[in-house]
Amino acid sequence: MNKRTIELSGHIIDSLTLTKTMGIIMDKGGEFDILEIDVGRKKSDVSRAKIEVSADSPELLNSILDELSVLGASIDEIKEVKLVASTKDKVAPEGFYSSSNHTTHIYYKGNWILVEEIEMDCLVVVDEEAERAFVKPIANVKAGDMIVVGLDGVRVTPPHRSRDEQQVFEFMNSEVSSEKPLMNLINGIAKEMKEIKAKGGKIGIVGGPAIVHTGSGKYLASLVKEGYIDVIMAGNALATHDIESNLFGTSLGIEVETGKIVAHGHTHHMRAINKINNSGSIQKAVEDGTLTGGIMYECIKNDVPYVLAGSIRDDGPLPDVITDTVEAQKLMRKYAQEVDMVIMIATMLHSIATGNLLPSRVKSICVDINPSTVTKLSDRGSAQVVGIVTDIGTFLPLLYNALHGD
Repeated sequence: MNKRTIELSGHIIDSLTLTKTMGIIMDKGGEFDILEIDVGRKKSDVSRAKIEVSADSPELLNSILDELSVLGASIDEIKEVKLVASTKDKVAPEGFYSSSNHTTHIYYKGNWILVEEIEMDCLVVVDEEAERAFVKPIANVKAGDMIVVGLDGVRVTPPHRSRDEQQVFEFMNSEVSSEKPLMNLINGIAKEMKEIKAKGGKIGIVGGPAIVHTGSGKYLASLVKEGYIDVIMAGNALATHDIESNLFGTSLGIEVETGKIVAHGHTHHMRAINKINNSGSIQKAVEDGTLTGGIMYECIKNDVPYVLAGSIRDDGPLPDVITDTVEAQKLMRKYAQEVDMVIMIATMLHSIATGNLLPSRVKSICVDINPSTVTKLSDRGSAQVVGIVTDIGTFLPLLYNALHGD
């Protein structure tokens, strides 16, 4: 049998990490033997376990260890990390280590070095001269890059599950359900937002057009104006319908305030795009007086950056939309490393895309009327994202009021 000893540390029992570890080993056809276990007896204590993992083949053992590393399991024997040079642009050496979104260190030249700009599904590259480690998407790999191979010398630290019942991210961290006390959750989020801003932290919004369709655009615009929001990541639709609502009072041709259908209203979003094209950009439309309010207006007025990532479905699109998805991803990746909290609202595709870029240390909330949006985020590895299943037209006004003490 092929064997390696792994170590788990943290709140491994109440977070079910120990149970998940044993489940993965058995599901993949391996065997385990618990060599040592030390259970913390106080809330501040951590638990530790050493487990011998065995499998019929080296390949199966490596497959099991690779999956366990995402849970935070590290190889007990400390060895120097193995580096292999890439021989070609966009090509990694066989057996390369694929990163998780958790805090990661590598053991290099006798020291544990933090892997910078951590993100899931990337490669870990080492600058040997500077003795620094950082992640790179495979598309950015260059020939000669020194890339981490295998699991030796890699230590992953998932965020610890809070043991404080009053912490909103502990209270919310359960199966996705609409049967949760909505106001308690929203009050908790508002409290977290205030604490983050008081410390000089940053909050991002990932938004879909339903924010405007439901009449909640004015609340998001106010949050931008009042300094709660530091970056917006969205698509052509959010910006287009926000601008449509300012220019024509409609969203998808429906009056935002009354819900009435407007004759020929279905053309308004195209007319909105046309007006912005005539100005040259959203910023120029604000400067020349074409655009006088709304989410995008407040972004321009308050120097809040935004990333509008294009898709094949876009009408227009607006001149500010980044139609090269790789370039849009690069900019989203930059802001994902800068924020302390992200609230994803009513957009499945952009939420999943952003979730894939976020380090697990970022407090992340997904709000959607469709439970599968939140479930898919978790299934794709964004386990730190907690979800609220509710109507967006309810959530944003309540959040705004909670932030203002109402």
